[in-house]
Amino acid sequence: MGALTRAAHERAAADQSTLAELRAEARDLPKAPPFATALRGESIQVITEIKRASPSKGDIAPGLDAVDQAKRYTAGGAAAISVLTEPHKFGGSLADLRAVTAAVSTPALRKDFIVHPVQLWQARVHGASAALLIARALAPSELERLFNAAAEADLETLVEVRDEAELERALAIGARVIGVNNRNLETLEIDVTNAPRVIAQMPAHIIAVAESGMQTVADLAAPARAGADAILVGSAISASVNPEAAVRALASVARVAR
Repeated sequence: MGALTRAAHERAAADQSTLAELRAEARDLPKAPPFATALRGESIQVITEIKRASPSKGDIAPGLDAVDQAKRYTAGGAAAISVLTEPHKFGGSLADLRAVTAAVSTPALRKDFIVHPVQLWQARVHGASAALLIARALAPSELERLFNAAAEADLETLVEVRDEAELERALAIGARVIGVNNRNLETLEIDVTNAPRVIAQMPAHIIAVAESGMQTVADLAAPARAGADAILVGSAISASVNPEAAVRALASVARVAR
């Protein structure tokens, strides 16, 4: 993760001169579709992902067409679409984000290693409704600074945590949507008991998202029992031969209130 966050800092530093221009451009944009409210329902809401590759799996769907995939996800009932914009290890781009948000009205999440406010304004200008902030990748002061910067950019956030200590940090800054990653970002290993354990400790008003390691309806049983409102599914659904049907099946799991 360290190399990826360093690369993110380098990309953000290269783009800092455009911050004033991004702010000016965002001023005239219509409000993006709401992200948080899309994640509440009687069933588990599904955040699908535009994901061509990853550090843990290598190539997943290298030829994936972002717009075609987004349309398939939306037809299957996706509540939101996570668009990878990290280019080196995930094969994503801001062009993918712009194309997806222009093609579908489903709320889009910019998923990247966000380390600078310029990346949040980029997300807003490219049509995103929300951006991912990874607690494990940010010092407490940086997490709060970027959380507030997102609000200034009229952008919602998904604050990702790994454990109870990071959950407390997310709650302390006022996060409304909190994701719990089953994947250890240092070792890339998955522990599917992690998200259910942490989600069960969240206040009822928080929108809880389980992330990583879920492929089938059976995999959703534990997060659903713990009170997850939504799941984020990346590799399995990006590689699916029938993503529309895959989304529809996952979105059929009943939600259990915390």
